[in-house]
Amino acid sequence: MKTQTNFQQRSFKLAVLSAFALGTAIVSGSSAAATATGTFAVSATVTASCTVTGTPLAFGAFSTSGGNVDVSNSLSATCTNGSGYTIGLSAGTTAGATVGARKMIHSGGISTLNYSLSTVSAGGTNWDDTGGANVAAGTGNGAAQNISVFGRIPSGQTSALAGTYSDTITATITF
Repeated sequence: MKTQTNFQQRSFKLAVLSAFALGTAIVSGSSAAATATGTFAVSATVTASCTVTGTPLAFGAFSTSGGNVDVSNSLSATCTNGSGYTIGLSAGTTAGATVGARKMIHSGGISTLNYSLSTVSAGGTNWDDTGGANVAAGTGNGAAQNISVFGRIPSGQTSALAGTYSDTITATITF
């Protein structure tokens, strides 16, 4: 009987310990159920930006006894979506040139050849520099936008020397 009593005592102790462990797990599980929340602000600023690039405007051959030579090329303007912009073209780098009377210089530096640039058609109103009334304008969409440049060498320039003429134009985008 003593063996049976020891067995019962051990079983009882084991049952008490199991109940205690289970009760502790239940109590500790229910005490961790509380939560709290908070908020924070998130913000960003998208800055306006633009770039402008151009392709060469090559008139090719010009005959002093022929007619006007008309060509076109394009500028590419890439601006932040929704950003308004204007593009002005400089008078060029040849001495004495203005936006109303652009000039290419002979490779020998001794003669000039008049030409014009326009936003609408060859021989149209001269394309102004920044701040002028006749500039290209648009609104960016985040992708490259092509803007046509129309060029003309007018006929009647019989005093031009044979040879190569060139100029460099700066396109300025304001946004």
